[in-house]
Amino acid sequence: MSKLRVQSFAMSIDGFSAGPNQDLQNPLGVGGPELMEWFFPTRVWRRMYGHDDGETGVDNRMAEQGFDGIGAWILGRNMFGPVRGPWLDDSWKGWWGDEPPYHTTVFVLTHHARAPLKMAGGTEFRFVTEGIRAALEQATAAAGGRDVRLGGGVATIRQYLQAALIDEMHLAIRPVVLGAGESLLNGLDLRALGYECAEHIAGERAMHVVLRKASSTPGIV
Repeated sequence: MSKLRVQSFAMSIDGFSAGPNQDLQNPLGVGGPELMEWFFPTRVWRRMYGHDDGETGVDNRMAEQGFDGIGAWILGRNMFGPVRGPWLDDSWKGWWGDEPPYHTTVFVLTHHARAPLKMAGGTEFRFVTEGIRAALEQATAAAGGRDVRLGGGVATIRQYLQAALIDEMHLAIRPVVLGAGESLLNGLDLRALGYECAEHIAGERAMHVVLRKASSTPGIV
């Protein structure tokens, strides 16, 4: 059965998963790149950009698992780009250049319709205006029995958590303090929503924590 998974999602020790003031120059917000310093040295990351080197330890292994068995992705609009409001044109095609790293269908949540966008390497962005459940239904169908990866951003993951739709969430907790930004878990009662800590393992630059939804939780449908 297809699962909805969050993988390799970074969080600071004070609970932020993005810095403040996201814009074209700061796609992760001010200070946000510090959250991803565990990922940048890995072989997974390096190979994405055409290099043959990179570290192969725990951090790399956890990053690799995030791509296993994934048949489709879901992204919030802020993860696709900094454009706000109606699409003025189709010039913005994401942060990633002509060949994004997804190589599958990516469903982008938005309030404003836009035609599908096909990119090199097999990535196709489809823009969903009907909400998080519609996006999940479409992504699950596109995944063809494989899992769906929820890429973020913070607000999108919080919506899916509040609806108890995420089956598994891997957090890479970085030993940094951001002080401000977008809080991932503030105000969410994960226990009441049916989540429990299933795994934790220390990596080279992050503590990896896996939360899973219990197989049967009263009141959660």
